[in-house]
Amino acid sequence: MTSLDPLAPRLPSPLQEVTDGRFERHGLRLLLKRDDLIHPHLIGNKWRKLVPNIEAARGRTLVTFGGAYSNHLRATAAAGRLLGVPTVGVVRGQELADRPLNPSLARCAADGMRLHFVDRSTYRRKAEPGALAAILGAAGAEEAYVVPEGGSNGAAVHGCRALGEELRGRADVVAVACGTGGTLAGLAAGLAAGQRALGVPVLRGGFLERDIQTLQERAFGGRTGSWSLDERFHFGGYARTTPELHAFAEDFEDRHGLLVERLYVAKLLYGLVALADEGAFARGTTIAAVVTGRPFP
Repeated sequence: MTSLDPLAPRLPSPLQEVTDGRFERHGLRLLLKRDDLIHPHLIGNKWRKLVPNIEAARGRTLVTFGGAYSNHLRATAAAGRLLGVPTVGVVRGQELADRPLNPSLARCAADGMRLHFVDRSTYRRKAEPGALAAILGAAGAEEAYVVPEGGSNGAAVHGCRALGEELRGRADVVAVACGTGGTLAGLAAGLAAGQRALGVPVLRGGFLERDIQTLQERAFGGRTGSWSLDERFHFGGYARTTPELHAFAEDFEDRHGLLVERLYVAKLLYGLVALADEGAFARGTTIAAVVTGRPFP
């Protein structure tokens, strides 16, 4: 069994109150759940989702999936380097194979991850047993332990339940940006009665509620906890931003001295400010925003 000592976390992650007039004028408190400080290389929810899967793998090669800018691929590669475990990253987009690696994929390669590029049609079918077997065969990873895209599976959802447990009694609403939904699925299950979880999807499509419910059914046997989604703040979809979002993030950084990751955290914080202005939260509500990552250099 591989020792997990190099992945030792800082838990519970800090809970930081920030003074922000955009919330105070509506009678709201804003707390930041600093999951970005859990581990220097496995940032935020990546630690919570990956470590249970690494334990289940028991030293086998880890194979996982992601796009060209996937935080999950980087975290998996970093974990492999720290533990001395081989990793394979299946990357969406065969056309990328003949191009120079972008900084994100270059970091994966530098950490020892072997990259295997597949066409987008095949990638979309990766959950089908036949397509998955073909991908693993082509990648030379038939005996590997498979971690799904974004790290979201039953083991990951159980790992993220601890996030909700750490926040019991600390906030009325706990908000998190969502990619594949595993963090929200576990978070909501860990909260106490009377607390609710709010997810802000960073992808377009309207499919995430179904996916989160499926994850909870697999992990807990059914829909668990009080949770909902607001699908309005994706800014065009995954890995997409706008000048407005960058301006918002820069302003938040100036106000609070916190570097704001753009693809997830900025969208979450922007959404919370908008919801506060809309009167979505009753006066006296304490909101905890989960900081799931930090900017990639």
